[in-house]
Amino acid sequence: MSEAAPRPRSRRSLTTQLATVVLGFEAIVVFLGGLTIYGLRALPAGVEPWWGIVGGVVVAVVMLLTCGFVSRPAGIVVGWALQVIIALAAFLVPGMLLVALVFGGMWAFATIQGPRIERRAQGATPEGE
Repeated sequence: MSEAAPRPRSRRSLTTQLATVVLGFEAIVVFLGGLTIYGLRALPAGVEPWWGIVGGVVVAVVMLLTCGFVSRPAGIVVGWALQVIIALAAFLVPGMLLVALVFGGMWAFATIQGPRIERRAQGATPEGE
C-alpha cells in the first residue's frame, strides 16, 4: 500500500505571518483583560461585571477566527475593525487604551510595513530563485 506524499504547505507571506502572531497574542491579552475587568469590577456603574468576561471571550474568539483568514483582504479589514473595537473599549475601561496602543501599533506595522518588506525582499532575490 502506497501512501500519497503529503502536499507541501504553501508559503505564507510575511504580512500573514506577522498579522497572525499579533492577533493571536492580542486575543490572549484581551481574554485576560476581560477576566481582570470582571475581577476588579472595573466597568461603569449599571453594567454588570460579568460583561467583562463575555466581552473578552467574544472579542478573543473573533480574533482567533480572524487569524485563519488574514491572508485575504477581508481578514485585514476585520483585523482593523477589531483594533477599533479595542480602542473604543478604552472609553469603558481606560486601561484598555494601553492594549489598543501597543497591539494597534504592531497591527499597523504588520499590515503596512509587511507588504513593503516583502516587495523589497522580492526585488533583492535573484531571478533564478
